[in-house]
Amino acid sequence: MKAALHKSAIPETQIFQVRHLRDPHFDPVWHAHSEYQLFLVLQGSGTRFIGDSITHFGPGELVFTGPHLPHLWRSDEAYFRPGSNLEVEGIVVYLNEHFLGNDILKKTEMVGLQKFFERSLRGLQFQGTVRSKVARMLQNLCTLHGLPSVILLLQMLDLLASTHEFDYVSSRTYEGHETEQEKDRVNLVYAYLLRNFKNKISLEEIAALLHMTPTSFSRYFTSKTGRPFSRFLAEIRISHACKLLTNTEATVAQVCYECGYSTLSNFNKHFREIMHQNPVQYKREFLSI
Repeated sequence: MKAALHKSAIPETQIFQVRHLRDPHFDPVWHAHSEYQLFLVLQGSGTRFIGDSITHFGPGELVFTGPHLPHLWRSDEAYFRPGSNLEVEGIVVYLNEHFLGNDILKKTEMVGLQKFFERSLRGLQFQGTVRSKVARMLQNLCTLHGLPSVILLLQMLDLLASTHEFDYVSSRTYEGHETEQEKDRVNLVYAYLLRNFKNKISLEEIAALLHMTPTSFSRYFTSKTGRPFSRFLAEIRISHACKLLTNTEATVAQVCYECGYSTLSNFNKHFREIMHQNPVQYKREFLSI
């Protein structure tokens, strides 16, 4: 599985690039690139990986990521089934730091934008009013060309740079030193886990995918993802649990077994560790919004 490493999405003749995506599923490859990226999910659901963050995603999600921050919006397995009629839709904007020139961010008027770009190195997810406004602006941006499109882009960036309605996504920044071979390895693990997390998965089984011993794999995986394999697998399972708790009528016990857990006590323990509340509290809080 080849990773799209540092391949520029912006034609040399353009200041930025905007794309309206309509596909059977989102790009299934964990990758990074040198551009800043603004991504709006209009339709589709799945599991999102950004840096060391794992969570489920759905329509309305708006995220801005900085350069070299690895990311993946992995559509649910239903989107990959043969004969599936499901479709995803989104809008993505790519731009580089010097899209208006090499020195403009050093000017006084651009201090806010410069700080925004620095914050985005950890990824930013937007909420509330600013998310709704920028979502509408993005759909309008798809219809514009020339100077009007640049003006609207700047207006969006100004809104995003000045709002407090955001959360950091990743707990750390990334420098972009991973080789293509390393990205291929991580992609192989990610794809396998997302296909099989509902089943029992042993460390020996996953290590064999990369032709490593369990001990070597544990060290390697922790160095690449920032946490142990067992924690990573638990986060994938709990992310799926959150989706089931909020989008279905399934009981906590049903969700537990659907997510790959064999005991309710272990499921509740991991849920509290990751979400800082138990499943019942999580569902009650969601329904009260």
